[in-house]
Amino acid sequence: MRSQFIVRLTALTRKETRQMLRDRSNLMVGLLLPVALILLFGYGLSFDVRNAPVALVLDDNSAIAREAVSGIEGSRYLAPVRVDTMARAQDMLQSGKVDAIVRVPIDFSRRQAAGRATIQLILNGIDSTTATSLEAYVSASVSNVMLRRMDREGAMSRGGSITLKQRTWFNEASISTWYLVPGLIVLVMTLVGAFLTSLLIAREWERGTLEALFVTPVRPLEIVLSKLLPYMVVGLIDLATCLLAARFLFQVPIRGSLFAIVLASTLYLAVSLLLGLFISGRTRNQFAASQVALLTSFLPALMLSGFIFDLRNVPIAVQVIAQLLPATHFMGMVKSLFLAGTDWMMVARNCTILAGYAVVLIFATRRTLRKTLD
Repeated sequence: MRSQFIVRLTALTRKETRQMLRDRSNLMVGLLLPVALILLFGYGLSFDVRNAPVALVLDDNSAIAREAVSGIEGSRYLAPVRVDTMARAQDMLQSGKVDAIVRVPIDFSRRQAAGRATIQLILNGIDSTTATSLEAYVSASVSNVMLRRMDREGAMSRGGSITLKQRTWFNEASISTWYLVPGLIVLVMTLVGAFLTSLLIAREWERGTLEALFVTPVRPLEIVLSKLLPYMVVGLIDLATCLLAARFLFQVPIRGSLFAIVLASTLYLAVSLLLGLFISGRTRNQFAASQVALLTSFLPALMLSGFIFDLRNVPIAVQVIAQLLPATHFMGMVKSLFLAGTDWMMVARNCTILAGYAVVLIFATRRTLRKTLD
């Protein structure tokens, strides 16, 4: 009785193993998904702040002023850039080239001798997590320098401690909703775009209906566009819902151009839809297409686009991969458009990149629909 059980179990296991090996798409998902997740979370997830760019404006260029900021220049967490004017530093903060401004006022040395010196710190509130870390790093750097000076000079030391006057721009109250909601729009556009279309062509391949289209005069480009346009309408309705919810439900300010937000979102939606169509055309299998869409669109958009943490804090290889993702270019742009205002140079650069992805994906998807029967 027991031997018959083992015989049947062995036979069934052998059958299932052969079926598993024949279904390569399922096997690849089972083997690649854990590897992708461990690499994404292991290398891509980091809340540390390193080499954060900081504009340093020294209106007072005295020895004591330079000494006060020497700790910032020697910090491994900060990458200070000397800037001549405050106006130039503000432009750099507006365009996202720096995360903070440290300004030493013109009367710093006189006020320091009187024991009431101040240094101004302006933080970029678009990323509230980085802003909080930067405030701690700058405060510690300045305090350590002045403590060392007092220890060195002892009773001969003149002046007292330095007060750091901190302000946060673009998200003055550090409201997390303001930071998260624009990023959630990117994730919604990714999910709606890639997943809706990732099943379309694969379903037709599985049902054999695509071959029926091949005997008609319809061209592959026409098939791609006909599948793209209805879902563009659905995606734009979702975009309008997201924008209305962001503005009126969550009270997120829209300080940039609404036209630029809609233009960039439309381009990104087209890229996501076309990516789903390309995956669908290549895999020709609905289950595999949905899994590949998850791995190549939603997970990277969640982990490597800058939604959760600053990409400058991850290894160079991960940064290169992140820059290859359309979501990375859309994420930074839409956050800036919502909270900081419109930097048309940044909008033009990122929209051009998204348009380039759309063109490449149109031709790549068209090639998956060549009128040949395997």
